[in-house]
Amino acid sequence: MIKTVEWTKEGVSMLDQRLLPSEEKYLMLYSYEEVAEAIKKMVVRGAPAIGIAASMGLALGASQSVSTSLPDLEFDFKYMCEVMAATRPTAVNLFWAIERMRGVFKKAKAEGIRDIDVIKQRLVDEALAIYQEDIDSNRAIGRNGADLIDDGATVLTHCNAGALATAGDYGTALGVIRGAVDAGKRVAVIADETRPFLQGARLTAWELNKDNIPVTVITDNMAGHVMKQGKVDCVVVGADRIAANGDAANKIGTYMVAVLAKQHNLPFYVAAPFSTVDLSTATGEGIPIEERDPKEVTHLREHQLTPEGVDVHNFAFDVTPNELIAAIITDRGVARAPYTESLRTLANAHSASAP
Repeated sequence: MIKTVEWTKEGVSMLDQRLLPSEEKYLMLYSYEEVAEAIKKMVVRGAPAIGIAASMGLALGASQSVSTSLPDLEFDFKYMCEVMAATRPTAVNLFWAIERMRGVFKKAKAEGIRDIDVIKQRLVDEALAIYQEDIDSNRAIGRNGADLIDDGATVLTHCNAGALATAGDYGTALGVIRGAVDAGKRVAVIADETRPFLQGARLTAWELNKDNIPVTVITDNMAGHVMKQGKVDCVVVGADRIAANGDAANKIGTYMVAVLAKQHNLPFYVAAPFSTVDLSTATGEGIPIEERDPKEVTHLREHQLTPEGVDVHNFAFDVTPNELIAAIITDRGVARAPYTESLRTLANAHSASAP
């Protein structure tokens, strides 16, 4: 199992994904500020992993607080949440995790708990629960999506939605692929390189190669060509936020792949835990799109590729309209159009079964 992010007695341990595949280096982060900075600088990335890292960062910050009273701890914790929320605006799992941690604090207060050490421990326990739930969730996504992958299929994927983007076990989009392999199917993967951060070329290829799942890397502008050549049977991608109507935000370039899949009559699947579904956002128009440092486009590490002074856009995500999506594979089941109804049904079914 890849240890993407892990809670330890010393602090939060993270695999520095910026260095893969050439170097496997783990960083020990000793404060919530260091965790927030690591999220912002993409030491860890992928919506589920960001949520887990944020929850652990908040637990770490709270546990280190020198506050001696409940109001002081609450004041500190509120500020920590604001710092964490400012790291990556598109990934809804970040805000979902922050709200879960806030909920622990609110529940403890409602129960009349004044012992701050008890509250600190509950926050740690919640972060560990979020971590374990993600592992279980990814396994469920893999089981739910395996039937959609035919034996002998070649799957095209964009960005990295694997173990590295989650708690470090199965992944979401790659969880579907791993689920199919575990079901005894022969599956091969074509991984878009995913400019400018090269998550496909560096990360997807790295972890599939470790799992002995056949993988071929292509540049992003080859996707249409390999589809036209009949080399792709379906597309499976992850998501950072899914609106109530099924519009899905994922790494920049995903929309382009979805359009190409539609043109070539290939099913385009989105795989994500239900925590990525944002029912409070009606459509993809309401999803904030992060724009990152232009240097990620103009430079390859320290080597400059683009003339000095040229304007650059570096949108980190785009939104794929729901009409291009054949199914949304979640840990609660597979949703199909109309997504406004099917996603709400999955949400309501879960609420009804909750204790």
